[in-house]
Amino acid sequence: MTVVVVTDSSARIPPELAAAYGIRVVPLHILVDGEDLRDGLDAVPSDIHDRPASTSGPSPAELEAVYRQALDDSGGDGVLAAHLSAKLSGTCGTAQRVAEQLGAQVTVVDSGSVAMGLGFVALAAARAAADGADLPAVAAAAQRTADGADGFIVVQQLDNLRRSGRIGGAAAWLGTALSLKPLLRVEDGNLVLAQRIRTASRAIAVMVDRVCESAGERPVSLAVHHVANPDGARELADNLAQRLPAAEAPVVSELGPVLGLHVGAGALGVVVAAPR
Repeated sequence: MTVVVVTDSSARIPPELAAAYGIRVVPLHILVDGEDLRDGLDAVPSDIHDRPASTSGPSPAELEAVYRQALDDSGGDGVLAAHLSAKLSGTCGTAQRVAEQLGAQVTVVDSGSVAMGLGFVALAAARAAADGADLPAVAAAAQRTADGADGFIVVQQLDNLRRSGRIGGAAAWLGTALSLKPLLRVEDGNLVLAQRIRTASRAIAVMVDRVCESAGERPVSLAVHHVANPDGARELADNLAQRLPAAEAPVVSELGPVLGLHVGAGALGVVVAAPR
């Protein structure tokens, strides 16, 4: 058998890619209008990012059930669980406590990221597992990818950021900003302000430059994310493909309802990943 990889639904791995590598995805939760909806399993309103909703991670029982099944399916080879940054969610901390109860054959890696910043970590682990690597080697592959990932996002509106409370050091300027289009970056596991820019087009151009600086001439993996902005995502992906010919073709996917609640409609993001 092989090591089985588990992640959470914030990873935004295209379903066909997750299925091809046997990656198990634990849903995060969206709480809206008195309902508890599971990301990726239950029907979530398309305008969820405009509603007064909140999010939560999977319960210990949910994680334990998935880990136990994955461990059984691995034939004892083990489980590598990669989750979104512990500084953005309690999911990773819950996962680590559950893993401690299950023993050494379940290893948890804090991706220090989210969206495909996490997704590329899970994919690196799954590819190592498919090549026959044991659990420590799979965990090392995941950690190398986590250490080599960068994430950026341009937000079109500030209301969701104000409500989210997930943006480190932003409270002072969020209250007074008018037409600013903030460029955010994932840094040390936190989502932080990288630059304040006056127009959306300029913010996206600066983000592309930042991504190109991060990628250099390496054959990096790229992902383009969006919230209700598919045309903008396609244009951004085409731009990156032209600017970074050595990179893999970008994965394009929605940020999904959980992340969309925190950044709002129109947001565009890019993840660049390369193992170190």
